[in-house]
Amino acid sequence: MRPRLARVLVHAALGLGAALSLLPLLWMVSASLMPTGEANTAPPRLLPSQVTFEHYAALFTRLSLGRYFLNSTIVAVSATLISLLCNSMAGYALAKLRFRGREPVYRLLLAGLVVPAQVAMLPLFLELRALGLVNTYVGAFVPAMATILGIFLIRQYALSIPDDLLDAARLDGAGEFRLYWSIVLPTIRPILATLALFTFLSTWNDFLWPLVVLSDDAKYTLPVALAGLVGEHVQDTELMMAGSVLTVLPVLLLFILLQRHYIEGIMAGSAKG
Repeated sequence: MRPRLARVLVHAALGLGAALSLLPLLWMVSASLMPTGEANTAPPRLLPSQVTFEHYAALFTRLSLGRYFLNSTIVAVSATLISLLCNSMAGYALAKLRFRGREPVYRLLLAGLVVPAQVAMLPLFLELRALGLVNTYVGAFVPAMATILGIFLIRQYALSIPDDLLDAARLDGAGEFRLYWSIVLPTIRPILATLALFTFLSTWNDFLWPLVVLSDDAKYTLPVALAGLVGEHVQDTELMMAGSVLTVLPVLLLFILLQRHYIEGIMAGSAKG
């Protein structure tokens, strides 16, 4: 009886924690559907008295948020695809290819994890300025193209690929690119899904780097544009909540689509070393 009571209490505590975590998100959606001014009433309303989509319409018509949404999509999707290619190649090479200096290079990369990203912003900005990439979409997603964390995740997962499988393919005449494309990529698909979600999430929500590297308002990403709208429409809570919903929605949909692969990659990564 006592173990059963303990399980009930644990599940009740987890359910309460989940409800408390979801409550702000649910209120954000609810507030975005309220008529103007209703979200600021005291006591605050949990549900709209009348559902309206006028704030979403205003974001795309009056405030041209569609342009910023497109900018964020271009930057986040490009960063994710290029990141998967670069990180998977580097991680596979560090895991399975034998070359001089492989271990020192890997240890040096791991040491770079302790360096805050903000410290590298100034030298990276100067390099991009010298290359003429400031105020471009390419400059906005350059930091996410290859990351130490991404290489580490791929490398740890690729260690589980049997060497005999790769050697047998080489004996059959397969080149290194054929090995990578036909054997390695299908094998590491779960960790690729996990890395894709991490990269898309971090790039989509990134505020500081796009603010630094982009100077043209028309090229701003969604977080930067919404931050500007806060100053202009600070009292329009419903409008800001609608913008927040649009920011969260793509990431939520991507997580739902990749949830199975994401969990599989996390669980496998925890068991591999």
